[in-house]
Amino acid sequence: MRRAALLPPAEAMRPEPPATYRATLVERAGLQRWLSQSSRMILRDLERRPFKALLSITGIAMACAVMMLGTFFNDAVDFMVEVEFGMAQREDMAVTFVEPSSRRAIFELDSLPGVTRVEPYRGVPVRLRAGHRSYRTAIQGFEPGAKLHRTLDVNLKPIDLPTQGMVLTDHLGKILQVAPGDTITVEVLEGNRPHRQVAVAALVKQYIGVGAYMDLAALNRLMREAPAISGAFLAADRPQRELIYTRLKETPRVAGTEVSEYVIRNYYATIGDLLLTFVTFISALAIAITFGVVYNSARITLSERSREMASLRVLGFTRGEISYVLLGELALLTLSAIPMGFVLGYWLCWWFVQTVQQDLFRVPLIVEPATYALAAVVVLGSALVSGLIVRRRLDHLDLIAVLKTRE
Repeated sequence: MRRAALLPPAEAMRPEPPATYRATLVERAGLQRWLSQSSRMILRDLERRPFKALLSITGIAMACAVMMLGTFFNDAVDFMVEVEFGMAQREDMAVTFVEPSSRRAIFELDSLPGVTRVEPYRGVPVRLRAGHRSYRTAIQGFEPGAKLHRTLDVNLKPIDLPTQGMVLTDHLGKILQVAPGDTITVEVLEGNRPHRQVAVAALVKQYIGVGAYMDLAALNRLMREAPAISGAFLAADRPQRELIYTRLKETPRVAGTEVSEYVIRNYYATIGDLLLTFVTFISALAIAITFGVVYNSARITLSERSREMASLRVLGFTRGEISYVLLGELALLTLSAIPMGFVLGYWLCWWFVQTVQQDLFRVPLIVEPATYALAAVVVLGSALVSGLIVRRRLDHLDLIAVLKTRE
């Protein structure tokens, strides 16, 4: 704008001088014999205006990246559910007692029709302290060799809880800034509220919630109490689950029962509307960006080269050939932008993951091949639509009007 304002009127009224032409890199490399005349025209135009081409590629790449950001969240949620409810928490039901009970309750639960396996657990509310840092959570104690409710290491492999020490989730380890081998203070928040010193044995991976885990016998020793349990995990036959759930609701000592199937369903229902809104908004934004960048670039190119396109038509080029010159350039820019968009999209997903980490859940960086494919399809589809609109304008090009001498 500054250059246009400072340009003298007489100079502005002069016809544009012819462009300076020179051989392209492809031609200097001797590869022109492998390219058609129209293809060489495309490469010459891109090489003469590299900055314009770079801006177009960057804009289309950002549209691809935004589309990936909107769709990768679905991959991450599915992975979180698979890890938490398919690999770690594999029970069909979780029963919580009103107060800690003796192990005789295991046999009562095992006697229910349809129950195939019972694994007890002990839950103790605590406040964990490491120096000036603290966090309120609960220690869960599991029996060795548990199959229904397992702890996973950072590589998502099941591990056996050590007989000595405590296992923390990786996120809780970051909060307290402790590592395996460090000692933390455990302030029990029930009973006599004792304070204990416990060593951190290992860190485990967990995407939903924050917790600490111990061997069930070790937790009872820490509490200095007889073997007690706070509840149990059940595996049950599907046809009998509703009956079992009804029986447990009527049991006075049972404070609550969670059915894993319902938990997963409610989890998806909770985030379903949010996810749908987020993905719809991001997808619309990506389509608008792609269409705007490609269509705007095509319209500008058509305005700048309309005289050139008309001259080619007069010289005998067909509509398809001049369309190839104009739209082929746009297609080359779009195809060049998609790999860059994949890199930018992965970086945006990584940035998003770092910003949404919280105690309730941690979103993993999971980008499936289908996400890359969908982003590429949306970009290519938007570019195709904008190209067809420009092609229609190109077909209706007024040869007489554009070939008139500019005064």
